[in-house]
Amino acid sequence: MFAVVRTGGKQYRVAPGDKIVVEKIDGNAGDKITLGDILLAGEGSDLKSTSGLKVSAEILAQAKADKVTVFKKRRRHNYRRKAGHRQQHTILQITAIGDHKMEKAAAPKAEAKKDDAPKAEVAKEVVNTVAKAETKQPAKTAAKAATKPAAKPAAKAAPKPAAKAAPKPAPKAPAKAPAKAAKAAEPKAAKKPATKNAAPAKAAAKKSPKKK
Repeated sequence: MFAVVRTGGKQYRVAPGDKIVVEKIDGNAGDKITLGDILLAGEGSDLKSTSGLKVSAEILAQAKADKVTVFKKRRRHNYRRKAGHRQQHTILQITAIGDHKMEKAAAPKAEAKKDDAPKAEVAKEVVNTVAKAETKQPAKTAAKAATKPAAKPAAKAAPKPAAKAAPKPAPKAPAKAPAKAAKAAEPKAAKKPATKNAAPAKAAAKKSPKKK
């Protein structure tokens, strides 16, 4: 069943078990209230009379909306005003509409308890099997130890032949002397005679008279 109720100047479509956020209603968390301003009621596609119909609800919490900034300005008048506002709300849970009450969610818990019983039985079986396996293992290990022959003494490892010494590489030839040393070793060429006084000697020869 559903109903359309009006509170705080707003309309809400509700059904048993629904949670709605309405304008602030006086009360504390856990208090029960009744919404009497019902505009419409029905079930499925059939409408019902609203005369004498009441919607019961429970207050879950008192809360506030997000902050809204209020800013005012008048240009050329050096007028600016800034303020904040948070609207106060009340969270309700619809418990009943007339004779139709909210269904309690107790069935899932009972099913969970039933599911826990097989799990406990499986755990017990696992513990018993592990205990049996542990008791059988020591007897098997003792029987195997009795049937095993004594271990043979480890054979001594034969001495390995000494490795032959590798021949040493031949010494490398000395590096070639640099080019400057080679040039220094070459014999120096004989110096050519100076030709500074050659011109005056030729001039003197021309001036001297020839003998007849």
